[in-house]
Amino acid sequence: MPTSELSTPRRPRLVFSDVDETLITCKSLLDFLGYYLAGRYGPEGASRAARIREDLHAQVTAGLPRADANRAYYRAWRGEPVAAVEEWARRWFAERSAAEGFYVREVAAQLRGHRAEGASIVLVSGSFRPLLDPLAEAVGAGHVLCARLERCGRFYTGALLGAPVIGDEKRRLVRELLARHPHIDPADCYGYGDDPSDLPMLSEVGHAVMVGASSHG
Repeated sequence: MPTSELSTPRRPRLVFSDVDETLITCKSLLDFLGYYLAGRYGPEGASRAARIREDLHAQVTAGLPRADANRAYYRAWRGEPVAAVEEWARRWFAERSAAEGFYVREVAAQLRGHRAEGASIVLVSGSFRPLLDPLAEAVGAGHVLCARLERCGRFYTGALLGAPVIGDEKRRLVRELLARHPHIDPADCYGYGDDPSDLPMLSEVGHAVMVGASSHG
């Protein structure tokens, strides 16, 4: 998309962006799982993270739907203290975001351009808030639509509240947010994604952009 398209002020709009491999180049959930478990529990934690990743990969390869794989992933957080996860997530983000190649350059630049024109950035992701809040702060996102994890006191239960934020659930959340902003025309809004599962979300806006590997760096 030419940068010149963003140079003329427009009516208020929302800009929806997927996160993993759209705004950032990594798969945040799997990367953070290894970072957290190894950091807190040492070699035993690192081995556990590797087993979880291998099991998930095998199940998806065997045909497990992505929504079910997402639920299986979050079961790994059962019993983990919320405060510890939040603290380690900020450490993870500080380290990873400081490295070259963390952001998908073209998408990050487009979001900066949209913000400069007064648009509100919305992150839409199957990831969860501890990982997404620092990113939202960094890119100036005004909204975060993401997975909600169940808690029991100060600990995660490993269960999700509601559906995994993939495919049609992304569409539902986008529609819900647009409905809360009736002064904004969806035709004026933008959406960024990298995967066919983002198409339901992208179909809700007037300007949909599918991000390719050439945008990474």
